[in-house]
Amino acid sequence: MQRRHFLALLPAVLLARPGHAQTFEVSLSDDEWRARLTGPQYAVLRDEDTESPNSSPLNAEKRAGTYACAGCDLPLFSSETKFESGTGWPSFWQPLANAVGTKRDIGILGIRTEVHCRRCGGHLGHVFNDGPQPTGLRYCMNGVAMTFRAA
Repeated sequence: MQRRHFLALLPAVLLARPGHAQTFEVSLSDDEWRARLTGPQYAVLRDEDTESPNSSPLNAEKRAGTYACAGCDLPLFSSETKFESGTGWPSFWQPLANAVGTKRDIGILGIRTEVHCRRCGGHLGHVFNDGPQPTGLRYCMNGVAMTFRAA
């Protein structure tokens, strides 16, 4: 019997990249995304990569302001909900209203909840149930997927 590569056995939906399963308000071609984003931004936002921990200047950002999607500039998080999680990635206990979407993420690390920009579908990170009150959530975001605007 001939061996088949294990990826060939996975449903296509598990291998879909951001924005491929649904239509978003900001929808660009792959070439347009590559022209708009830096290499690391493209890797995270469009290919669902993860930046190295403690690599983003946004992890240490302490000023009042707003964190926005690096792909489409949609405001995502307020500095008022940012907290030090000790994980090495910017973390928030709540996104802004109507800013993010989520989907089930099945991968080598198990089943997680992926967080994406609701306007462009760009991958931002994951949300976990180990954050502070009042929500108990930790939105663990890739800093390279966001920009910061001081208040």
